[in-house]
Formats: sequence, C-alpha cells, structure tokens
Amino acid sequence: MQTEFILYDVADNIATITLNRPEAANAQNMPLLDDLDEAWCRAADDPDVKVIVLQANGKHFSSGHDLKAGDPSQPAKFTLAGIIATESKRYLEYSLRWRNVPKPSIAAVQGVCIAGGLLLCWPCDLIVAAENAKFSDPVVAMGIGGVEYHGHTWELGPRLAKEILFTGRAITADEAKKVGMVSRVVPVDDLHAEARKLAAEIATKHPFALRQAKRAVNQTLDVQGFYAAIQSVFDVHQTGHGHALSEGGYPILINLEDMKKEVAKT
Repeated sequence: MQTEFILYDVADNIATITLNRPEAANAQNMPLLDDLDEAWCRAADDPDVKVIVLQANGKHFSSGHDLKAGDPSQPAKFTLAGIIATESKRYLEYSLRWRNVPKPSIAAVQGVCIAGGLLLCWPCDLIVAAENAKFSDPVVAMGIGGVEYHGHTWELGPRLAKEILFTGRAITADEAKKVGMVSRVVPVDDLHAEARKLAAEIATKHPFALRQAKRAVNQTLDVQGFYAAIQSVFDVHQTGHGHALSEGGYPILINLEDMKKEVAKT
C-alpha cells in the first residue's frame, strides 16, 4: 500500500506507517486521514504484523488539520451538522479505532505536533519523541476548548492539561516525558531507528500476550471513565464550532496558520 500521503511497509513483523506530506508539515487533509485509517486497518488484519510504528517524513510530525482543504461534506457552506458528520468519523472514530487495535503501537514524533497531530500520536501505546519535539493544542484561541479527541487530561493530568489549553503554549519532549506522555526522548537523527529498535524488542513477545496486556491497560482506563469522557468532550468540542459559526463563520475566529507559525517558533 503506497498512496500520495501514506507509505506502508512490513518487515520483521513490524508495520511502518509513514505520513508523507512533508511539504505541508504533514497537515491532515481528508484523503490523508482516510489513507491512514486504511493503513491502520491493514496492519491490524495482517497476521504477520505484531507491532505498528507510526512515523512521519520531513521536519515535523504533523502541524494538525489542514484548514485550507476545507470540509468535503459541505463544499459550498459549512453547517454544524456537516462539521459533526465529518469530525465524528475522521477524528473521533478513527482515533478510537487506532487506539483499540489489538497490537502494540509506537508513535515516533519529531518537530511540531500541533492540535490534530495529537489525534495521531495519542492513540498509540507508546510515544518516542525526538529532542526537538513540541506538543501543543492552541485552539482555545479559535473559540474552541480543544481538539476532538480529548486525551489531554489523561495524558498530562488536569493541571498541565488546563495550562496548555488556556495558554496555547507547547510542551517539550522532556516535559512530556516527565508527566508520562512520552516514553523515551532521543536525538532527532536517531528517532526512527530507536522507535524501530523498541518495536523489534516488543515483537519478540507472544502476540496473544501482547494483545491481552494492551487490553488490560485500556480496559482499566475505560473503567476509570476514559471512553465515556472522550465521547462526552467530543460533544463539548462541537459547541465550540457552534460558537465559531455564530461569531463569524467556520472554522476560526483568528488565522490559525499564523498561530501555528508562532507555536513552531517556541
């Protein structure tokens, strides 16, 4: 499977899925997300795959949603119904499906991982970050309370989650590791090799045991309220879109591209 935006390879029981839109800092348009979901599903169904690695070509992991691409469900006019239909499938449903793939997954993150980029790395079981990685969700500046998949509180804890949402600031790889969001921090030149080394170590284990270990952790989080909270906050997120529509149109109250540039400088 090779598409315009996604590269896919399997070797040594490891499926490597590569975001391949480096000229746009791997911004996510709808075809990229659909191709990415297809790659995840292929890896999930392949009995030769024991571990999945998600990585990205270029300087940055992902600058988030590509707002220039627009909403394919409403080419002429944005409506709240159209926004919810698109986001419930491609943001919430996709991210939850990737999270629940019954195989260990590792995200390798370099450069910026902004807003929608979090929807790609947070569903992975482990995150290996380059020393230059920066994670942020600055969409409160858009009049919206955060991205569609609210992993913030679970990944960062409530205080830090509120701080990054309130301020829009980026957190570094080292800061993310201190709170447990990132598993390892490595030099940027070693990122893909280190992620693959970790995947190879995991791939030596029995696939059924790996599946059950993952299920045990995910089920524990779900019992604690993870799944219900994700669904509930998705609805909270949609009130933000309603607010933006009422204030001046979809999707932003300010220029998000300029905001991303400022975040990238931090």
